[in-house]
Parts: sequence; structure tokens; C-alpha cells
Amino acid sequence: MHSEPPCSKLNCFFCTMNEPEPSVRRAKLSQCFKEMPLRDDQEHVLVLSGLWNISMAQPDDPEFPALGIFECMAKLIHRGIIDQNWLLRGQNIYIPYYAAHIIGSYTMDNPQFAEKAVKSGVVLPLMELLRGKMSWVEQRVAVRALGHLASHEKTFEAVVVHEVEIISLAMEIASNCLEVVYKEFVGIKARKRPKYHCDLLTRGVGELELQSRKAEEWASQLQCWSLYLLNCFASKERCLNLICNIEFLNNLCGMWGGLVNLTSPAGIGLLRTLCSSKTGRENVANSRQVMESICNVSRSSDDWQNMAIDCLLLLLKDPETRYGVIDIAASSLVDLVELTSLGESKMVGETITQTLLQDYYKIKFGFLKLKSQEAEKALEELWELRVENIKRDKLMSEQDMKERQVLVGKLKKQGNQKFWTGKIEKACKIYSKALELCPLNFRKERIVLYSNRAQCYLLLKNPAAAISDTTRALCLSGTVSPHSKSLWRRSQAYDMKGLAKESLMDCIMFINSRIKSEHTKRVRIPYYAARMINKQMNATWLFANAKSKLCTKKEKPVDEYESKGEYQLQEMMDAKNMGFPGKPMI
Repeated sequence: MHSEPPCSKLNCFFCTMNEPEPSVRRAKLSQCFKEMPLRDDQEHVLVLSGLWNISMAQPDDPEFPALGIFECMAKLIHRGIIDQNWLLRGQNIYIPYYAAHIIGSYTMDNPQFAEKAVKSGVVLPLMELLRGKMSWVEQRVAVRALGHLASHEKTFEAVVVHEVEIISLAMEIASNCLEVVYKEFVGIKARKRPKYHCDLLTRGVGELELQSRKAEEWASQLQCWSLYLLNCFASKERCLNLICNIEFLNNLCGMWGGLVNLTSPAGIGLLRTLCSSKTGRENVANSRQVMESICNVSRSSDDWQNMAIDCLLLLLKDPETRYGVIDIAASSLVDLVELTSLGESKMVGETITQTLLQDYYKIKFGFLKLKSQEAEKALEELWELRVENIKRDKLMSEQDMKERQVLVGKLKKQGNQKFWTGKIEKACKIYSKALELCPLNFRKERIVLYSNRAQCYLLLKNPAAAISDTTRALCLSGTVSPHSKSLWRRSQAYDMKGLAKESLMDCIMFINSRIKSEHTKRVRIPYYAARMINKQMNATWLFANAKSKLCTKKEKPVDEYESKGEYQLQEMMDAKNMGFPGKPMI
């Protein structure tokens, strides 16, 4: 057998990793990290690729952070920023991305590593990437790393030094990054896409479709990590007047991460943090657009519905903002008063009831007048439901309950008959009468009555009323086993109002409920639901607005836009005819 020739390179990283003696290995690794930024070695990208894998797989391993990896990464990023010739030599273009990613991976959940990173001088190089000195790809990992540093108490102050610039940049990135990614990558011809972007996105093995799919995922992460960075400042009530820019708040409502990034609370998460402070509440309460968006999320199948409800409750509990938002919030929250639990939150409906009715006596006896008659009517209905009807039901005997159940059943049948003969308005009135008479503990009967009346409202072209009734039916059915017909009907109602995201989430939940149903043996997605999913997926596509905006600009077709990074990286690489041989180890 032929043995491999010994490595001739001094302080070779890969040879050092194979060193059996721990003390010698650590000494050599420390030397490697010191010399790497000073050497011009084409194997640097392979070393960083390996370090990237290690930092992702073992982010709590203290060995590399103790041996100087952070100072090494900071110097490599800095070299890439100041030395264009070095950056464009061989495969060095990949190095700043890997370096920033490695910093973020080690500092994500480890305050001690974050302190080491700050002391090693990582903040300034990361700031350069955040400023867009390279491209959106490097911005993504820079904002991620800065967000992790800002999330730890002891390293927050190092980030605060640049707080005004960081907040301004993060707001700009969150607002514009989808357009940038579409303009500089997704919306241009494949041959014009920066090659190193393609390689990083797909690890060098992906085709056009995979590139676009990963670009969508990364764009969503860039936006959500920018919002997370802002959230770190907002939670400490820093620069709230800057964050609470009205245009930004209005844009914030549409930042939801998309289906590719459902684990991030995105815009609603930042709004929830802002509503925890007096300044934030005042600014949120002054925007009708923001309030309406929060109300829509509060009555949806969105994973962050609880945060939207929290926002509304915080605004209503503050005497300074209560009467500025109650006209908008009351109608939505009244539909949620029979919600028993939502995630880890218990007694949600009871909390909503108490918050809404805390000064209802002033309205009831004429001491207080709301601007909206609709809001006053909603509160009156809530009083009737949660106070008067509970008293009524307590006074009813068991025999009275049985008679009332029979009567409600007859009315439901009458309403169904009117519905099937096309007398929709009469059916709606009969269902309303049945709901008035139905005892509160007859939950199944009330679910069906609300859902049936919602169907009438859909046919009567009254989507707002249909959303109200379906939401009430879903609160009664619970989150574990939601009433599937109500999900579908609310999806239709949101579609009628042009609220694609809310419609999509309800439709997805509708399909999931059918799949989980014990009565469904062979599940087939209904054609009408598939059509709705397709319609709303197109409407909520992450780059839908970006594509629309760019296609309306007459001065340049979409595929002629080029990267505006400071170094115009793709142009320089084309000029030097620099390809990327083989498959990258990414």
C-alpha cells in the first residue's frame, strides 16, 4: 500500500486537526487562527467551510472560541472589505460570508462566547457587512450575528454604541430586502446571477428552481433577523421614536415571514414588544392601518394569533390609548370571548371579557359615548352574552333546558329549510333567533348555528359578519379540533375582503383538519380548497409586491437590474473571468 506524502505546508489546519496530542493540537490551532488572515492561501475557503460545519454542529464546544477563532473571523471579514484584489482572488469571495456565519453560530445561545467575540473586535467588521459593503447574502449573516450579540445582556452595550445606525439600517433592510433580493437575484436571468450566490444558496449542486426557492428562504430570514435585531432594542425601550416611524409601522404589518419561515413572529412580534412600552402603544394606537392588521391577525389561524391578542389587550388596558383603539378593537375581540386557551395562554376569553367590560357601566348608563356605534353595539352584545345570559341559564331548571334544546333544534331545521329553498335572509333571522334562545353550555348546537349563519352572510355578500360568526364557532370548538366548515367559510370571507394571508392560513388549517379527522379514511383535498390555496399562495408569494413594483418601472426591464453592492462583485468577477471550479465544500 502507498502511504500519502506528508503535508509540506507549515501550520496546515487539516494536519493540525489530526494531531493526536491535545496540548500540541491546541497550540497549533491557535497559531493557525493567528496566521490565517495574514496568509494568502487558496485553501482558506475549505478551512472556513469546515469551521462553518463545526460551528453549526457543535456551537457550544469551547475549543475554537478559546483559541482565537473570533479574532481570526473578524480580521478575515475586514480584509475582504478593504482589499478588493484579495477578495476576488481564487475562492476568497466566499470567506466573509462564512466568517460572519461562524460568529453568529457560536454566539447564538452562548453569552460567554458572545463576550469573547465582542472583545475580539467582531462588531465593526459585521457593521461593514450590514452597511451593504458586499451584498444581501453577507447582510443576512451579519444581521443574524449582530442580533445574537444584542440579545445578551453583557454584549448589548457593545452593539448600542452604533444603535442609531444599526436601527436605521435594520429598518431599511426589513422594509426593502425583498425588493433587493428579487432585483439582484430572483428576478434576473440565470446567467446574470452572481455565481458565488448560487453556490452558497445550493451548496453548488442546485438547479434554477432550488436557487430561487433558497433565495426566498434567505430573503425571509434576512427580513426576520432584521426585525429580531430591532426587537432587541425595542425590548429595552431604546430609540423607540426612531423605530415607531409611521411608514415603517404600516409596512411592519405585512412582514410575516411567509410559509418558508413560520417559526419567526416577524412583524407582529415587534409590534407586541412595542405595545409593552408607553411610547410604542401611543404610536401603534395612532395608526388605523396597524390596528386593523392586528385585529385581522387576532381572528385568524396565524401561529402568532396570541401576540395580536396581547397587543390589543395592552392597548386597551392603558388609559391613554384605550379610547383611541376600542372603536376598532372591540368588534374583533368580542368574537374571541369564548376562547378558552391559546397555546400556553389560559382563560384567554375571560381576560378579554374583563378588559372590554371594565368600564361598560359608563357606556350603559350614558356617562361615556364611543365614536363608533358598532363598537357600542359589540359591547352591549358582550354584556348580554357573558352577563345576562349566564344569569338566565343559572335560573333554568333541567326540564327548561331540555325544552329549550328541542326548540333550538326545531329552529335550526326551519333555518336549514329556508336556506335550501333560497330564502337566505329568512334563514339568517331564524338562526339568529335560535342563537338567542340557545343556552351557553350547548356548545355543539351553537357552533353549528354560528357556522350556518356565517354561510348565509357569505351568500349575502357580508364577509365581515361571516368572519365574526366563524370566529365564534372556532372559539367554541377549540384549537385542538377546530370546526372545519367554519375554517373554510372564514377562508372564503377573508378572500372576499382581499386578505390573502388570513384566507390562506385558514384554508391550510381546513385541509389539515380534514386529514386529521377520524371520519375521513381516504383523504382527498377538495378541488375548491386546492384552487383557493393556489390563488392565495400566488397572492402571498414573498416577492409578489417586489415583482409588481419592478415590472411597473418603464425605464428598465426586470432582468436588466444589476447588483448595487459597493464592489459590484459580479461585474468584477466577470471582468476577471473567475469561475468556481468543481463543487464547493459549503
